Amino acid sequence: MTASPVRSALKPLSVLKATTTATLLLMGLAPAFAAESGPDATINVGSLYEPQNLDNTAGAGQGINEAFNGNVYEALFRLNDDGTVSPSLVKDFKVSEDGLTYTFTLQPGVTFHSGDPLTSADVKWSIERVTSSDSKSSRKNSLKPIASIETPDEATVIIKLSSRSISLPYNLSYVWVINDKAKDLQSTEDGTGPYALEGWQRGSQLAVKRFDKYWGPKPENGEVVFKYFTEATALNNALLTGAVDVITSVQSPDSLAQFKDNPDFTVAEGKSTTKLLLAYNDRVAPFDNVKVRKALARAVDDKKLLEAVWGEYGTLIGSFVPPTDPWYVDLTKTDAYDPESAKALLAEAGYPDGFTFTIDTPNYDPHPIAAQFLQGELAKVGVKVEINVITANEWYTKIYKAHDFQATLQEHVNHRDIVFYGNPDFYWGYNNPKVVDLIKASEEAKTVDEQTEKLKEANIQIAEDAASNWLYLYPQIVVSKKSVTGYPLNGLNSQFFAYGIKKAE
Repeated sequence: MTASPVRSALKPLSVLKATTTATLLLMGLAPAFAAESGPDATINVGSLYEPQNLDNTAGAGQGINEAFNGNVYEALFRLNDDGTVSPSLVKDFKVSEDGLTYTFTLQPGVTFHSGDPLTSADVKWSIERVTSSDSKSSRKNSLKPIASIETPDEATVIIKLSSRSISLPYNLSYVWVINDKAKDLQSTEDGTGPYALEGWQRGSQLAVKRFDKYWGPKPENGEVVFKYFTEATALNNALLTGAVDVITSVQSPDSLAQFKDNPDFTVAEGKSTTKLLLAYNDRVAPFDNVKVRKALARAVDDKKLLEAVWGEYGTLIGSFVPPTDPWYVDLTKTDAYDPESAKALLAEAGYPDGFTFTIDTPNYDPHPIAAQFLQGELAKVGVKVEINVITANEWYTKIYKAHDFQATLQEHVNHRDIVFYGNPDFYWGYNNPKVVDLIKASEEAKTVDEQTEKLKEANIQIAEDAASNWLYLYPQIVVSKKSVTGYPLNGLNSQFFAYGIKKAE
């Protein structure tokens, strides 16, 4: 999702510091430059993804995961930066022999930022928020096997399933545990994490401060301020001028040379799960025709697009599954670039003279550039593309909720998200019963190997159906001042654990 406007990052550093300090004082916050280094330092994080609100079940966008996941809110389990899952608010758990009952024991001595103790009732309420009918969480479908939640005492949660769910601990890592007494979660919070919300100035920045009563290890810094920008040049200039200490994910390769060749900065490349795709509304003509979808895939030179946007960075993909997922298969040769074959398929599908359709594209980079590239490529096979640029909020309402579109560009950041293609109600409307059954069976698998094999088969089928057009996998590049260390590199699901970041004294 897109960020909101900020002042120009090209101002001299002294002006930036004075402006930021004054702004924070107006917000009732400590000045962002009060502690330059050491364990009480303020870490200034530059990002293009401001949250739409503060509730990840209310269409807040990826920016809320970046700022809050693992920092302000915690879950029963944590998805680590290397893709493994480990207990967080769970001290220990056991699974019944039939795989249908999970019993969780909570960590002792955990308190919310309001001071209330964590209880099993909070966990039950938090899960039910995500699975409720009005929840906008993209992951609620993954929690459908939950039949009931019992709380026999304040430290114990028993989840009973209607069918086996081998991914339950993983799926629960998406469920933030929130105080069941909390109100107005779109603008306030009450979590258990190492930081509490200090203030949010919409369109500019969001600050979190170390929570001194945190039940776990103390963060390596005292405060983190997420500063929001609308385009890559301003974000990069903010790092060059010292307005931010680290950029969560570089969105353009154009300025990387100025950091790579500068001894004052560190450029680190992690493993990305962010896919750029042209998603069709597979419910409507002509995208309900697999030959049309395959033709459009063959008409686009993905390598040329990737090089145009990212130069030497990024990875070509032939499906929705990145190499870091266990069920990855190299499918880049499926419907590879072949314009003549694309024309033949269009003729077979009944469109020898092509057709016209509209791409709804978010208004932030690289979507408008990619849309123009697709427009040029598809024109070569007789397909006319009209481009409709919309905001992130409009995308959520029009595309994700109303399904009112023909095709759209979007990046999907989630880890292990092939399961979305097993949900016919998801915004793109893909519905292959074989895939639905494979994904369902994979979740009911008794072993990880069985799960992996079924999802590999589903992955291949989805690619053969050209369910969407997967353009490329973003690179994951984090740039920081040389004095700053301890930040996550991979940023799975856009999360950005801030508690390990250090600024050298």
